[in-house]
Amino acid sequence: MTSTSNKVYLVLSGTIFLLVGMLHLFRLLYAWPIVVGEWNVPQWVSYVGFPVASGYCAWAYWLCRR
Repeated sequence: MTSTSNKVYLVLSGTIFLLVGMLHLFRLLYAWPIVVGEWNVPQWVSYVGFPVASGYCAWAYWLCRR
């Protein structure tokens, strides 16, 4: 059984990971460039970031429902 504060944490972190995953997906769909300083972040970072962020999102919501 999860407490109320744990549920709030899980919903909040799941929502943040959902947003990050959606940004990775939109970057892949629309070829958005990302530049950090003078470094152009390669597209493959989003190919890794999307499933990782989505997995963490699903895990957080799964733990919240338990």
